[in-house]
Amino acid sequence: MDDFHPLTAYGPENARHYDGHLRGDEDSAAAYLARHAQDRSALEFAIGTGRIALPLAALGVRVDGIELSPHMVSLLREKPEGAGLDVVTGDMTTETTGRVYPLVYLVYNTFYNVLTQDGQVECFVNAARHLEEGGVFVVEAAPPWAWIRGDQFVNVERVTPGSVTLDVNRYDHVTQLLDENHVSLGADGIRMAPISCRLVWPSELDLMARLAGLRLVERSGGWHGEPFTSSSPFHVSVYARA
Repeated sequence: MDDFHPLTAYGPENARHYDGHLRGDEDSAAAYLARHAQDRSALEFAIGTGRIALPLAALGVRVDGIELSPHMVSLLREKPEGAGLDVVTGDMTTETTGRVYPLVYLVYNTFYNVLTQDGQVECFVNAARHLEEGGVFVVEAAPPWAWIRGDQFVNVERVTPGSVTLDVNRYDHVTQLLDENHVSLGADGIRMAPISCRLVWPSELDLMARLAGLRLVERSGGWHGEPFTSSSPFHVSVYARA
């Protein structure tokens, strides 16, 4: 997508609407992650507005974060529970909190917001840098086959009596880049929410982990340990030191 930067996707307007479309699996994700955090501490890459961090913190885990968008951090700070979280504003592929954790995690397809293979490898390297001995890096993402419907495709995301939201996509099989725009049409006008992602097959994730000195120890098809199959809408992958 010409002139696109990840901050474009999470500027003030799109950040303001971010919490309006939660998936409903936040509590399940938090319970799963709390077990890997050993009820102690965790670092969330791309903590955003606290969709997962806040329910995880409510379970007694100290949650720190790294977040690229200051607009998302601002919304997190406006929430009473989010005001006290330790969040570093910066790039999750290079930024550091200076601490180590039993758990580092990255969810909701956000790994794909890193738009180059080299950058995605650096994300794994940075996660490994923040892991204490015996710690794990958890990645949740949709496999490309659950997402791609050809080179160009449109999905209907929401339909209400007063509006419709379309998900307009163009995919490059060579670069693995998906250019996407969520277009909302309603009585109050048209709103666009563009985003680019670099989609990655699970096997490529595993190779990236190996380059960072990590190895796959568990992969499931959901937060409740469902088997991961070719029909799974997403995967939860757990990496530990090799």
